[in-house]
Amino acid sequence: MVTCPKCDASIDVEEEDLDEGDVLSCDECGASLRVASLNPVELETEDDGKGADDDFDYDEDEDEDDDEEEDEDQDDNWH
Repeated sequence: MVTCPKCDASIDVEEEDLDEGDVLSCDECGASLRVASLNPVELETEDDGKGADDDFDYDEDEDEDDDEEEDEDQDDNWH
């Protein structure tokens, strides 16, 4: 039996038909779930597999350049 990791509801799916990485939806809470492993079958919410840095590409060098440009813009406004 496969259960939703978010609400613990049973999910009606044939375990033999699942492949790792498959995406399912919980009928009870609507969570989008991904098959994390097959033996045993484990599901995770789609956002569980991501770290905070995975949500966007962050380049510190770009951010520093942006800060310098903002400082220059502010300096121009004070003249």
